[in-house]
Amino acid sequence: MDAIQAFLSYLQVERRMSAHTLDAYRRDLAALAQWCEAQQAGAPAGLDSDQVREFIASGHRRGLAPRSLQRRLSALRSFYAWLLRNRVIATSPAAGLRAPKAPRKLPQVLDADEAVQLVELPTDAPLGLRDRALLELFYSSGLRLSELCALRWRDIDVASAMVRVHGKGNRERTVPVGSHALAALQAWRGDSGGTAEAPVFPGRGGGPISQRAVQIRIKQLAQRQGLFKHVHPHMLRHSFASHILESSGDLRGVQELLGHADIATTQIYTHLDFQYLAKVYDAAHPRAKRRGAADPE
Repeated sequence: MDAIQAFLSYLQVERRMSAHTLDAYRRDLAALAQWCEAQQAGAPAGLDSDQVREFIASGHRRGLAPRSLQRRLSALRSFYAWLLRNRVIATSPAAGLRAPKAPRKLPQVLDADEAVQLVELPTDAPLGLRDRALLELFYSSGLRLSELCALRWRDIDVASAMVRVHGKGNRERTVPVGSHALAALQAWRGDSGGTAEAPVFPGRGGGPISQRAVQIRIKQLAQRQGLFKHVHPHMLRHSFASHILESSGDLRGVQELLGHADIATTQIYTHLDFQYLAKVYDAAHPRAKRRGAADPE
C-alpha cells in the first residue's frame, strides 16, 4: 500500500472521517500523485517545499479558485503531518505554505418574519405534516442537512425537548428542540406511526430521505410560501445561528449549538450580526445619512 492509500485508510478507520471529506482528500491527493508523475518528481512522500509550492502554483495557473487551493493545501498539510508523525519524513514540506486568500462571502439568511412565513405552512396538504416538522426542526435546532436526514425517532427526547445528532467527524452533540418544532414532530410521528428505530423523515423504500430530495422539497416549499430567495437547508441553519446571536450575543453558545469544532468558523455570524445592527442604525438614527443618500436640504 502506498503512502497516500495508507493515509486515506487511516482517515477512514481511525479518524472516522465523513465520506464527503474523505472524497475531497482523495481527489486532492490523487491530483498530487498525477502531478508528481507528470513532472517525474518521484513519490509524493519525497517532495520538498519548493515542489509542493510549485504543485499549488500549477493549480492556481489552471484557474482553481482560492477556496479550492486552500482545501488542497489543507489536505497536503494533513498528509505530510501524518508522514511526519509516522517518521516517514523528517520535516513537512507543506509547513508554512499559504494558498491565495479567498474572498469572504457572508451567508444569506432569512429575517425572522421570512423564517416564520416559511415554516408556518398548511399541514392539510399532501405530506404537510412531514414538511412542517422538517422545516420547524431545521430552523429550531440549526441542524446540518446530513444530520437531519440521518435522524431516527430514538434520537428525539420529547420529555427534555432535546435531539441527539451525529455531526462532522462523527462528533455527537445534543441540541434543544423548540416547542413549535416538537409539536410538529409529534403530529408527524402520530400520522406516520414511526417506531423508535425508524427514520424521522423516511424516503422511498423506508430508508432515510436523501439529501437531494430535501433540497428540492425546501425550494418548492419556499416558493409555495411566497419566498423567492434561493432558500436551501443551509440557509435555515445560517438563519438559526444569526437569530440566536442577534438575541443573545453568546458566540460560544452558538458554536456549541452548531457543533463547530473551531470558534473561528462561528465568527462569520458576528459579521452578519453587525450587518443587521448597521441596518437598524441606518433606519433609526436621525443623523445616520448613508453615503449617496439625497441631502435633506
